[in-house]
Amino acid sequence: MPVCKEEVFGPVLPIVLFRNIQEAIEISNNTNFGLGVSIFTKDTESIEKYVGEFEEGCVFINDFVKSDPHLPFRGVKRSGYGRELSKDGIMEFINKKTIFIK
Repeated sequence: MPVCKEEVFGPVLPIVLFRNIQEAIEISNNTNFGLGVSIFTKDTESIEKYVGEFEEGCVFINDFVKSDPHLPFRGVKRSGYGRELSKDGIMEFINKKTIFIK
């Protein structure tokens, strides 16, 4: 489905069937974008060991991808530049300089 390969903003919810968690990860990562992924499951303990394999900037378990001022929010791949919100977002606007005097 094109909606699964593009970055779509709006009231769109594709439903994709998969056989196992590895196939779900492959389907999710098979795009040039990576803003966020929502995973709905009754077994939250088991899914925690796989969240690092998803190539998205944000992973939401049993909730929809959304921004919160307390959490850093960012995409990866072709989904935006840098972080926003939280202390991490503020640090994106700071230019640190190293000065060395001998």
